[in-house]
Amino acid sequence: MKIATADLMDRMEPDLQSCSVQFLQFGGLRAFHGPMRTVQTHEDNALLKQLLATPGAGAVLVVDGGGSLRTALLGDVLAGLAYANSWSGVILHGAVRDVAALADVTIGIKALGSNPRKSAKLGTGAIDVPVSFGDVIFRPGEWLYADDDGIVVSPRCMHV
Repeated sequence: MKIATADLMDRMEPDLQSCSVQFLQFGGLRAFHGPMRTVQTHEDNALLKQLLATPGAGAVLVVDGGGSLRTALLGDVLAGLAYANSWSGVILHGAVRDVAALADVTIGIKALGSNPRKSAKLGTGAIDVPVSFGDVIFRPGEWLYADDDGIVVSPRCMHV
């Protein structure tokens, strides 16, 4: 079911948060939604790999990478892992790499930009903690809706 973020905001604005960060689209799926899982990290993608290796069941992974563009937190290998494990999408408050290949992966991927430099693999950070950027608090288990207009967050599923 396709749900447009603008329509959601028109109908349910008091109950929703709208992310003010202007993300770029990188994945093969331009509109996506699902319950959220989160990772908080800085220039280290080991926790992303750990989580994306588990069944996503249509969830969206929201990653607070501190807005760093110094290293990529996601490339074609992790995007392929996310697709293989049925994740709906990944939102990165950070960078990606392998941009041309990401366009062929049928999940949603939004990020601030790209950098060919790989990240550390130390496992620093935290999984499933509330993260905040772009005037939104992203809480595990709440729902995220994303399309070309932006990102909307709801405390519950909005299949209206």
